[in-house]
Amino acid sequence: MSRKLISSGSDFEAMIGYSRAVVDGDYVFVSGTTGYNYDNMTISDNVVEQTEQCFLNIQKALQEAGSDLSDIVRVTYVLPDKTDFEPCWPVLKKHLGQVRPAAMMIEAGLLDDKMKIEIEVTARLTCPE
Repeated sequence: MSRKLISSGSDFEAMIGYSRAVVDGDYVFVSGTTGYNYDNMTISDNVVEQTEQCFLNIQKALQEAGSDLSDIVRVTYVLPDKTDFEPCWPVLKKHLGQVRPAAMMIEAGLLDDKMKIEIEVTARLTCPE
């Protein structure tokens, strides 16, 4: 199987040199994804709303790759303020509660102060080619 690159159309991808997701073998690697709405390049100032948008962005990339949120095997959450993590738990449970992937949370600064969470996932392909 050849490598497939997936783009969200974000300017950051072209400026920095990365893809929203990469399909390689039976896996989909989704880059750290923030809560930007790429349709209008806006971002909420609410961490819970950003988390929900992260999952919409991740789902879009996974679908283009031939995968789904239910195929996620690993997730990493990065938040500049660790106290923002617990308010996000209901959103995390909504999207991954049945999937229960291996997970990690890191407190670290993000590229833009407007960003309150970044989520990176690895998923298996639903139907490998």
